[in-house]
Amino acid sequence: MTQTIQYKGNDKLLFGIILGVLAFWFFAQTTLNINVVMSKDLQMNASMMNIAVSITALFSGIFIVVMGGLADRVGRVKIIKIGFIFSIVGSLLVGLTPVGSLATPVLILGRTFQGLSGACIMPASLALVKTYWDGAGRQRAVSLWSMGSWGGSGFCALFGGLMAQNVGWRYIFFLSALISFIGLLMIQGTPESKAAQNNLSKKLDFAGIFTFMIAMIALQVFVSQGSDLGWTSPVILILMVVALVFAGAFFFIEKGKFGAFIDFKLFKNSIYTGAALSNFLLNGVAGMLIVSLMLLQMGGSLSAQEAGVLTLGYAIAIMAFIRVGEKLLQRFGSRKPMIWGSIIVGIAILLLMPTNVMLGTYKIFAIVSYTLFGLGLAFYATPSTDAALSNLPDSQAGSGSGIYKMASSLGTAFGVAISAGIFTGLSGSNIDWLNHAIVFVGRQDNIAIREAALISLAFNLLMVILAIVTIMLTIPKNKKKEEDK
Repeated sequence: MTQTIQYKGNDKLLFGIILGVLAFWFFAQTTLNINVVMSKDLQMNASMMNIAVSITALFSGIFIVVMGGLADRVGRVKIIKIGFIFSIVGSLLVGLTPVGSLATPVLILGRTFQGLSGACIMPASLALVKTYWDGAGRQRAVSLWSMGSWGGSGFCALFGGLMAQNVGWRYIFFLSALISFIGLLMIQGTPESKAAQNNLSKKLDFAGIFTFMIAMIALQVFVSQGSDLGWTSPVILILMVVALVFAGAFFFIEKGKFGAFIDFKLFKNSIYTGAALSNFLLNGVAGMLIVSLMLLQMGGSLSAQEAGVLTLGYAIAIMAFIRVGEKLLQRFGSRKPMIWGSIIVGIAILLLMPTNVMLGTYKIFAIVSYTLFGLGLAFYATPSTDAALSNLPDSQAGSGSGIYKMASSLGTAFGVAISAGIFTGLSGSNIDWLNHAIVFVGRQDNIAIREAALISLAFNLLMVILAIVTIMLTIPKNKKKEEDK
């Protein structure tokens, strides 16, 4: 070990780390709400903006396991610093994105750097918390870290809307770059920390990382551009083939390989598999947010600020009730709170699906829905994490936690991409059968947008149903964890 054993973490280091977490969850995720404003200002195609929104979570998901392993080898503080630099560069690229033909490549590059920043900072900072804090101090540090991530994601839509309306959306990212620079300064002088080298494989699994990355990027572009380019167009068909070929190569390379990027032996544990898969699906329901917020702005003519204010209940609920999920876990075990949380999320989606009502009524539905969404995730989060990690042996805890967090980011990336892709693809013309089945009251010039939102939200409801089925099939019914018996 290279760290100074006597060193103890302090608030300067802790809050510096939290600024890095906020740069990803609070600032970078504002695009879920302000993408409509950005697309209009930058004169960007809506489908390309959808890629720009979702690619940050995609690259975070792809590389979070890689950067966590790299942090163990070369040093956690070093990787956190690299993450801050990525955040500064990415934020400035987004904030300075030019209008016109260069908008798409510059914006997507900036968003990619923001995703890599999250992949660096999240696993390395948690490892640093585990190393430099203990006892009650570690519990406090983890709680504050979690508040930065959960609280950041809860308030990002509201903050983004307020900034876009009153200051300008570009200043969100200029402020993000400044916050990241301050965080970088705050962690200066921290002793380096590495894992014991005899616990690590000799080298990184570059073949696995490369094939996985190509497969995920091809799949992401496929799902987000299919409706725009046409599902039978040569480009889309080529992307599908590339995704399948590289996915197959990835499984062939990784199966049974020592030091593999993803250890498939983890998935022999059905409880871990169920928790990780349901986590992927529940995070995919972030698509509900981008669709409903686009609907309110494009179909209801609300500003980003007015739409963002409606999400306040989401932020309050997730912050207020996340510890309740911990108490439910202690009393009932993992299964019941995970199911309850998923059902509440499903009810939240159902409340957003009546897109045929008047705007005033829909805004009330949205306020209640976003609050229930936060409540459901709060109930689900801790029991799911506990189910995933407490059933793994110590030798697999590190890789298991990395893959579980990867499932969160990839779920968000694909959920947002698919939901926004469905919405964008269907919003150009009316859906005849739906128009005959449902009476859309009020304005008639936005029916195509309202129909597209309904179908997109139905896809999110399907993901919740699949999550509930997964939990019921894989998570045991025992009230208490085995070690408590």
